[in-house]
Amino acid sequence: MMRQYLRLKAEYPHLLLFYRMGDFYELFYEDAERAARLLDITLTRRGQSDGRPIPMAGVPYHAVESYLAKLVRQGVSVAICEQLGDPAQSKGPVERRVTRIVTPGTLTDEALLEERRENLLVAIAEDASGLGLAVLELSSGRFSVLEVGSREALMSELERLKPAEILIAEDSRLDNELRPERSITRRPVWHFDPDSGKRALCEQFGTRDLSGFGCAGMRLAIGAAGCLLQYVRDTQFSALPHIRGLSTESRDEALILDAATRRNLEITESLGGRPEHTLVGVLDQTVTAMGSRLLRRWLNRPLRDRKAICARQGAIRALIDQGQVVAIQSLLAGIGDLERILARVALGTARPRDLAALRDSLAVLPELRAGLADFNDPLLVELRDELGEHPKVLELLRRAILEQPPLLIRDGGVIARGYDAELDALRDLSEHADQFLLDLEARERARTGIANLRVGYNRVHGYYLELSRTQADRVPADFVRRQTLKGVERYITPELKRFEDQVLSSRERALAREKWLYEELLGQLGLSLGPLQLTAAAVATLDVLTNLAERAQTLNWSCPELTDRPQIEIQEGRHPVVERVLDRPFVANDLRLDGKRRMLIITGPNMGGKSTYMRQNALIVLLAHIGSFVPARRAVIGPIDRIFSRIGAADDLAGGRSTFMVEMEETANILNNATAQSLILMDEIGRGTSTFDGLSLAWSCAVELATRIGAYSLFATHYFELTTLPEEYPGIVNVHLDAVEHGQSIVFMHALREGPANQSYGLAVAALAGVPPAVIARARERLRELEDGAHRHANRETRQLSLFPTEPTSHTRSSPVPVVEPLICAALRDIDPDRLTPREALEALYRLRGMIEPQGVLAGKRTRAHKRR
Repeated sequence: MMRQYLRLKAEYPHLLLFYRMGDFYELFYEDAERAARLLDITLTRRGQSDGRPIPMAGVPYHAVESYLAKLVRQGVSVAICEQLGDPAQSKGPVERRVTRIVTPGTLTDEALLEERRENLLVAIAEDASGLGLAVLELSSGRFSVLEVGSREALMSELERLKPAEILIAEDSRLDNELRPERSITRRPVWHFDPDSGKRALCEQFGTRDLSGFGCAGMRLAIGAAGCLLQYVRDTQFSALPHIRGLSTESRDEALILDAATRRNLEITESLGGRPEHTLVGVLDQTVTAMGSRLLRRWLNRPLRDRKAICARQGAIRALIDQGQVVAIQSLLAGIGDLERILARVALGTARPRDLAALRDSLAVLPELRAGLADFNDPLLVELRDELGEHPKVLELLRRAILEQPPLLIRDGGVIARGYDAELDALRDLSEHADQFLLDLEARERARTGIANLRVGYNRVHGYYLELSRTQADRVPADFVRRQTLKGVERYITPELKRFEDQVLSSRERALAREKWLYEELLGQLGLSLGPLQLTAAAVATLDVLTNLAERAQTLNWSCPELTDRPQIEIQEGRHPVVERVLDRPFVANDLRLDGKRRMLIITGPNMGGKSTYMRQNALIVLLAHIGSFVPARRAVIGPIDRIFSRIGAADDLAGGRSTFMVEMEETANILNNATAQSLILMDEIGRGTSTFDGLSLAWSCAVELATRIGAYSLFATHYFELTTLPEEYPGIVNVHLDAVEHGQSIVFMHALREGPANQSYGLAVAALAGVPPAVIARARERLRELEDGAHRHANRETRQLSLFPTEPTSHTRSSPVPVVEPLICAALRDIDPDRLTPREALEALYRLRGMIEPQGVLAGKRTRAHKRR
């Protein structure tokens, strides 16, 4: 047996091998030790190898799905080795073979999948010209390809897709850049060959070339798709009839959101780890799992195609106007997860309850189509036609499957009576056995005169006649002793032996016949796979549209207007998530950006709502581009190609990047890729470094966005010096979030006002956060000292130091203090701190100080310092 195990293990050295032995899947050697750690199961030892005990661990076969789910969540792949032979008829070890491989990206079993999330497998091919991606959801058959030109674009797409498993070439270095929680599988380089990939894809789809799919010239993507297809064939050990086509995606077809923007906007995942505090958490009230997954795809890939967006808006408006939202949702609730059921049918792994769910779902379609009969909206009419009714498939399933079938086919009792005459006859023979045995027992009691004689059965000895040993001398001559136990004897008669052979044979034949009929039924359903998949897609789309209609009604959202004019105008906009979690009314705010008003410099206190205001406008633009209504009284949105955000502070210690480095990399990405049609959110640029460095960077970034790029920009800052930008550059406007100080505390108004804020209220916010009063009081005292010093040395009207003044102020005209910031910068550049002695450092400090103070005062200070030294 161990020789057989080692031979099979050698074929799958990098996978855990679940080796079936009776009622358990066993693991040995390193697999056992690893599984014991991952699954928290007992590690034992049995037998010896090279004089050492063999580590061994196992899990019950009937509970294997729960253990597999735990492993794939940790990114571990498993090879399942089943017993194929009959132990009673085998000489030596029973024949075994690996029948399937379970990897994180190739799951199809219901127990292993999250119902409302896609489980994607991605392959990446690369060369000097760019990168090609192929994406497959095996559990539905959705297959797509795209190409990107940079690593930044690749990371953006991976953040959108969130694949469960990624295939890369053996010589690739991409795994150094991919997030560590993703499962990465290396494949031979030649698996990514474009020519081999083209042949594999044409064979799969039955076409001469790939022109009909729009990807004939995408060699990298075709190579990735070919590798992915071969990998799935290798793991599933079956054909893939449900993968019937390939869609080609282009990044220009959708709003582009980079990885940081997706995280900052909390579209599907919350920065705080709370799913309900995400956009999808508020928006997803779909009643089918298919609809929920489709809604997530829409949110992660907002369209730029105005025609498609307007078609969705029209369908939502029609559903609301005719008041059919609740009625249609109640019908949709009776439809199962057709996408995944059909994939399991195609792979031959569908369970009886899958077929029962398919039957019950098809039964709903006539009533659902009737509910759409009165609609004239083009998209709803199209969906009604695509739904179909499939009467032949429904009739087949009604005849074939019991109303409430068992979970698995292996124990029988799945095929309905009347579907197959041979199966019914075998079942009759088995089911009438009880009456025959009762009659036999009564006849034998009468013939022998033994009143306590009874008929029994066990799996080892079969049927027998049992009586007490004191009655053994009274048995007839045709009784043959089968077994002797303490106090009883067991016998068999020729009549009982014939019956046993017939009954046991009929049960085995009935189970074998039922399994054969079930497989034949799956084959018949496979012939209707294409139309049924079209139905599943129509159901999912209808579910999303009715969900968006319900949300629009319930949350008081309005239909946005899309225009070709360059503008974003939002009246009384609200943050869809924050509004739902607040226990008080949300303060709505307006936004107006157009050709002459391109950037808002947003000031105001921390906690005043700057970040919320910026995010809500980005989410409104995003929702408008999936065809949804939006949380605003009115919204008019011109052409948008990208949404960028640089919000929050986070480091990447494992990647060796500080908080400021992460901030600057995200800023660089925006400045290098934004266009005049981009919407940009930038919050507190430059806060990760010294004041002058940060202020200089923030100033320069704002000018770049407003001048060279000309993007729609929301620029939040605490550097009040930036509020002078509108005086120098057209298109920049100051706004602020209002707040009012009340004694030692602060009241946030959350209302947007024109003009800059007059102070930052930092100490008031610190007090609200619970900073001890003594610390706040000391800070207030120090703040007054700093402000008084600023007045004394600069004599300015504001309390903020200016940045790089270009002309002498009235103070400098009457004072010997020159405009010296450029001189100071030049002097600092000439200093090498690592080469200075302490004395030289002190002299350099006095020299710099001398640039900003009268020479006489400075000389006196220097003299006193020398005396102290």
